[in-house]
Amino acid sequence: MHSTHSVSRRHRCRSDRGEGVISTAIAVLVMAFLGAAMWITFNAIWQDTSENTENQVKVIGSDTDTQPSSDD
Repeated sequence: MHSTHSVSRRHRCRSDRGEGVISTAIAVLVMAFLGAAMWITFNAIWQDTSENTENQVKVIGSDTDTQPSSDD
């Protein structure tokens, strides 16, 4: 009876082998996708902000006759 118990115990340990590695790999992939999504979002926001800043610098640097009036 003792040998049957140790065989099932070894079988159970073998079936769980690699579970930590698989879980870690999934976590790494999830973090990589999140990082890529964050980078794409950051890059889009940066481009938009850069364009807006460039437009405002052009407006500030242009003649006062071409600036929109604030009397509206």
